[in-house]
Amino acid sequence: MNTKSKKHTRKRHIYKLTKGDITFNIINYIFFTLFTIACIFPFYYLLINTISDNELVRTGQIMWLPKGIHFRNYISLLNVNNLGSSVLVSVARTVLGTAVMVIATAFIGYLVTKQEMWGRRFIYRFFVITMYFNAGLIPWYLNMSMLGLTNNFWAYIIPGIVAPYNIILVKTYIESIPADLEESASIDGAGYMIRFRHIIWPLSKPILATIAIFGAVGHWNSFTDSMILMSGRPELYTLQYRLYIYMNSTSNLSALMNSGGSVSQTVLESTLNMRSLKLTVAMFTIIPILLVYPFMQRYFEKGIMMGAVKG
Repeated sequence: MNTKSKKHTRKRHIYKLTKGDITFNIINYIFFTLFTIACIFPFYYLLINTISDNELVRTGQIMWLPKGIHFRNYISLLNVNNLGSSVLVSVARTVLGTAVMVIATAFIGYLVTKQEMWGRRFIYRFFVITMYFNAGLIPWYLNMSMLGLTNNFWAYIIPGIVAPYNIILVKTYIESIPADLEESASIDGAGYMIRFRHIIWPLSKPILATIAIFGAVGHWNSFTDSMILMSGRPELYTLQYRLYIYMNSTSNLSALMNSGGSVSQTVLESTLNMRSLKLTVAMFTIIPILLVYPFMQRYFEKGIMMGAVKG
């Protein structure tokens, strides 16, 4: 076949877009562009309101562009008492808690896929039931107290080791992995631990990255356990709870000022900026997750799709 005939053949296979196709594509691009803007705008709105003039923010005049740019709000947060120790506690809790949860969840999810496991159905269903039923806050606190987990850093780690929803995702994902891979390794004499470590774990990176994101966000944002369990050890307060205390104290001072009480000029300036303060706290706490998520996104998309579809 000569060069001209090859070119002619290639041209015949080129798909020509109809008017309907073009219209559909335009509508798609417009819709997803608007959807993307709608997703990004809340973060952009937070940012411009935290770096704009506080008086303009308080009166609601900042909507699209920042005005009177400054960084005093972030500097004031950095001056919060014991902020550094709270950041360390939150980082340690997030990293350690997520790592332990991922390892435990991956192994449990792997075990409940084994038909030869004794009581497999009962154990798996027991995990699932705990998603819908719990004893309540007071029994939970009494249980934590009896286990010696009040005023103890491990109270942040141990209760989150077993995550039923994540176990479901991991189990479903592992069931989608071809069984022939394990069978060949089993024939060669590999035990469960070796198969899990060298076959299942590497192939499960997408779903493990997905549950790692879930776990990290949960640990980073949690503050109620710090409020309930760490009342005797302020040095173990998480960042979220430390900022919660700071916001509450500022709000109380604002209420005192409105009721006619006397406060200093410095306190007066801070109480007048409660809206800016709340927005700054929100932005300050979501920055770490925003920085981590782009590196995990490619795993997250594949993992959540594969883990959500029954194999």
